[in-house]
Amino acid sequence: MEISAAGRLEVRITAADVGKRVSVRRLNEDGDTEEKFTDTVGVLTSWDDGVALITRRTGESVRIPESSLVAGKVVPAAPARRRGPAASYGELARIAARAWQPVESERLGDWELRAASGFTRRANSVLPLGDPDGPLDEALAAVRDWYAARGLPAYVQTATGAEGTQELLCAELEARGWTREVTAELWTGPLAPLGDREAPEVTLSRHADEAWLGRYQRKGLSEVALRVLGSGPSVWFATVPGAHGGPPAAIGRCVVDGRWAGFAAVEVDPAYRRQGLGTAVMAALARRALDEGASAAWLQVEADNTGARALYAGMGFGAHHAYHHYRAPQAVQAPHDGPRRAA
Repeated sequence: MEISAAGRLEVRITAADVGKRVSVRRLNEDGDTEEKFTDTVGVLTSWDDGVALITRRTGESVRIPESSLVAGKVVPAAPARRRGPAASYGELARIAARAWQPVESERLGDWELRAASGFTRRANSVLPLGDPDGPLDEALAAVRDWYAARGLPAYVQTATGAEGTQELLCAELEARGWTREVTAELWTGPLAPLGDREAPEVTLSRHADEAWLGRYQRKGLSEVALRVLGSGPSVWFATVPGAHGGPPAAIGRCVVDGRWAGFAAVEVDPAYRRQGLGTAVMAALARRALDEGASAAWLQVEADNTGARALYAGMGFGAHHAYHHYRAPQAVQAPHDGPRRAA
């Protein structure tokens, strides 16, 4: 917190600091808590009618009456991870988009409108890496029209928690009635240590065969879904055979793109869990990615998937940023859900 020369806490932020990362301390208004103060760090996304709105790294918005503020200051952008590969949000967003491509896309300024017949939100949402053409309200109207013409709900994929992410856009969408439906995180980690792990009986293929698709948790896959699964610069599918010629015990997918290897669809038959098969799948894919020149890894995991998060943390992965899907205020059937283990 900011302390004056006289030793007093001071509020050194104003409405002019909207869009900046800040750290504030406020008096607790809840009499049930023993703590007198609460500290909040995030992006100041608005300051209107005596209330400051701060968006935390997770995308959670905190409303703070200015009358409760006792200290506040602008702080540097979120520090880079101390371990693992360094990367900007923009680089990772583009890498992740190339690893899960729609079948149709269109530019709206720096926004990319993506569609794939409703197969996953990531392939059926706007990726806003910059400014759209024209004012925001006009752009959002164009987005709704574009998706409505395809019989799809309109989604915008945003991110929070890293330098260059879209806390301000999140606040603008929420003010217009858009609803945040899914929050997940993109994690990064070093690739070489993962490749050093054991990977017995893992088969790699350029294509997802019927056995692999039979283990994949999303059922009733269409031709469009198969095109999305097979998209990316260099795609590999891993399979651990099941006993006696049965369905696969575990599967996984990896997309190699320059220095990055992206892991997804790491799924293990419940009967084979806690045997290290998920790790084996990722190790085999990591070795292939290393052979192709990759050195860094990324994956996506939902915020409430505690088992997967513990597994990936043990492999050296850590959160880089959170991402969210905002749905337009209209009653249309949603596409299939977002990532499961490493989507």
